[in-house]
Amino acid sequence: MTTNEPVLSIRDVKKDYVMGEVVTHALRGVDFEVHEGEFIAIMGHSGSGKSTMLHILGFLDTPSSGQYFLDGIDTTKLSEDDLAEIRNKKLGFVFQAFNLLPRTSAIDNVRMPMIYAGVDEKIQFEKAEKALIAVGLSHRLKNHPNEMSGGEQQRVAIARALINNPRLILADEPTGNLDSKSTEEIMGIFDELHRKGHTIIMVTHEDNVADHAEKIVKMKDGMVFEKILSANHEHIAHNKPRT
Repeated sequence: MTTNEPVLSIRDVKKDYVMGEVVTHALRGVDFEVHEGEFIAIMGHSGSGKSTMLHILGFLDTPSSGQYFLDGIDTTKLSEDDLAEIRNKKLGFVFQAFNLLPRTSAIDNVRMPMIYAGVDEKIQFEKAEKALIAVGLSHRLKNHPNEMSGGEQQRVAIARALINNPRLILADEPTGNLDSKSTEEIMGIFDELHRKGHTIIMVTHEDNVADHAEKIVKMKDGMVFEKILSANHEHIAHNKPRT
């Protein structure tokens, strides 16, 4: 069940990239908001602006103009240090390439955000183990990424994204490097997170992946041109717990 106040809202956000005398307008005045508990898929062809928007939502990039409100705070007025703190405390990231440390065990990869947050080491290990068990990796705690399949690596990445109980989960093509079986397993985890009330924004180019979301936002030429309910919306609405 969503609330009236959005978790995030962006207003007339534009993003330009300048290379010499060439200016690329990646975003051309986007308005977009997300409410608590929503699962939104952002779709569009290459160059549509979908990844740029996700990067701005995750403070991995900054808008050229416009406003971005997170929990009512205008983040465009915050310092880099403030943004880094919000990124670690309020956002969880899942990337196509997993972005795991290759020489580090699964449990150490998962506890990394808590290390940056200064959490007690004992609590780090307890929470990291619990998170890995929750994604079905109780047998992989000490394994390194090169000892795991792509689907298992993405499970580690999801556990890491959840470890600080983030306000938002941002997923950039989370199934892009996976086979069809692993894709369904990973999307099953996202479905379960959605049912538990997590707020998720996912970029994907795959229709079958986007159908897991509650809403689909389509982008073209740096603008949002369509917002639709996914084919799976009625199923989701009837199976989500009341809050």
